[in-house]
Amino acid sequence: PTGMERSRAPGAPLAPYEPLSEGLDMEGLPRSTVVLVEPSPMPPPRDHFVWSLCTMLYGNICCLGFMALVFSVKSRDRKVLRDYSGALSYGTTSKYLNITALLLNIFFVVLLIALIASGTIVVASFIHQHQFDGPT
Repeated sequence: PTGMERSRAPGAPLAPYEPLSEGLDMEGLPRSTVVLVEPSPMPPPRDHFVWSLCTMLYGNICCLGFMALVFSVKSRDRKVLRDYSGALSYGTTSKYLNITALLLNIFFVVLLIALIASGTIVVASFIHQHQFDGPT
């Protein structure tokens, strides 16, 4: 190219520098440049609202699902007020309540299946017996 002009194809990246105009020397330019880079804001903490809602509807053992939902709502309220430390505290409590309720649900389902399979709980013969005997 003639002079100091650049020609580039569409989509081609620019060079990481700009050439000086003719007749301009480095004496007229500032010696240093300060660039302030602010850290990106932290994402707000999670409130686990949907998980708490599902735990309350499908596995509310000892009201743990309800308590998890209460703490999730408190966490969401704190997040709206931009109190991220309070939101993190309530969200963490909600998470641990959800985990505890989930583990208790799994334990009770496995226990029920084991008791039915071992014959300790005999459901089929009990139902079959009451169908044919009729009311007494």
